[in-house]
Parts: sequence; structure tokens; C-alpha cells
Amino acid sequence: MREERMMREVEEGYEYLVPPDEYLAAGVHIGTQVKTGDMKKYIYKVRPDGLYILDIRLLDERLKLAGKLIARYKPSKVLAVAARQYGQKPVTMMAKITGIQSITGRFIPGTLTNPALKEYVEPDIVIVTDPAIDKQAVDEATDVGIPVIALCDTNNSISNVDFVIPTNNKGRRALALVYWVLTREILKNRGITEFPYKVEDFEAEL
Repeated sequence: MREERMMREVEEGYEYLVPPDEYLAAGVHIGTQVKTGDMKKYIYKVRPDGLYILDIRLLDERLKLAGKLIARYKPSKVLAVAARQYGQKPVTMMAKITGIQSITGRFIPGTLTNPALKEYVEPDIVIVTDPAIDKQAVDEATDVGIPVIALCDTNNSISNVDFVIPTNNKGRRALALVYWVLTREILKNRGITEFPYKVEDFEAEL
């Protein structure tokens, strides 16, 4: 069966933030060959080659909710983190457009816990691109009681994640599309409907 058919039937009246085919073309649903118990409820099925497939309907629903949630915070009190190479440009673009803070590349230990550091910041909520790769940020946020939103793949543990966005968090196009949608949703929930950016604007260079 073609992957275009590997999705839950759209209930009458439900509107995706982008056409389902666009999600599929970006590979947001392509997970890994590892499934954690934490992520089981977000998985649609397993392919014959052993790759777990994420449910794009659940991704879409979570992006809608995340946009509403993040928009409630002052931009200066939101921090997005991405150590993964393909996540750095999308996060930088989201920060530039929405006014939130961002840290890409190496996360300096103590950034959220040591006021003596020049890098020290005090966000009210943290967004991470991969809770495994961005573990330092997740651990520090947890230590000081800052809620964590995380893009989670099928192989992720979500023990210290407060809000899961189930998606392929490794693919270049997938990360660009997810952050593009999330940025648009944040602005929309702030009452800003003009959004002149393309997914390609968020896509890391090869």
C-alpha cells in the first residue's frame, strides 16, 4: 500500500494546517526502526522495512495546540533549542520571525541554571528539536521547573517532556515544514495573518 494511503481517514469537518500530501512529501511521518513505549500512541503503523510511521493527524493536532500555547507567552520568555544541524536554520528563522530566543549548536551547560554565566537565560517555556540530542536543555529546564515542548520521533523518551509534537525530527525537509507551520500558527494566534515565508526559507542547506 502506498504511504499516501497510510493515514487515518479525515473526519468530516477536520481541516489540516497544510494538505496531508504536503506532510507526506516532506517525510514528517517517517520514523525510525526503534519504537519507545512513550511514543507508541503516536505511531500509525510499521512498514515492511521496519520503519515506524507516525500519525500525521496527531502531528497536525499537536501543532495547532502548540501554536496556541506558545502564543500565550511573551516572545522574550520563549526559548527554542536545536543542536541538530538540520534544525538550526528552522529554529533561527522561527526566532527571527516571532521574536523568541534561540540557541543553536552547542548548548552551554548552566544556561538555564547558573546565573553567573553570561549565557544565562530565564525562559518560561523551552522548545527542543530532539529531546535526546538537546538533553542538556531538557534536563536543565526540568531541574528549574520550566515546561518543555519537544519534537519527538519514534525512538525518543518523553519522560521530561511536557508537550509532545510527534514528527520526524531528523529530516531536513521535515524539520523545515514543521517549524514553518509552527511559526505560522504562533503568529496566527497572536492575531497576525500575514505570513510571506515559504517552507524553503526554513530549510537548511545541504
